[in-house]
Amino acid sequence: MLEWRLDPTSGYSMSDGPTKDDVVVVVCNEGYSSSLAASDLKRLGFRWAADLVGGFRGYVEAGLPIDEEPTRVVE
Repeated sequence: MLEWRLDPTSGYSMSDGPTKDDVVVVVCNEGYSSSLAASDLKRLGFRWAADLVGGFRGYVEAGLPIDEEPTRVVE
């Protein structure tokens, strides 16, 4: 689902989604699924697609800040 929601040529992409020149960082819980998703996005032409090593858990364990409220809601 991620790929066709982000790919501007899919016909099902988000109207305000990223362009293929934007930085796209994919985050999952532990970093495994996001690595595969970032790889797929690179194959689709998203040059700056990346994932968060260690996922959200690694981020929290590193003591980095989190915000309880979303910064952007896509409907």
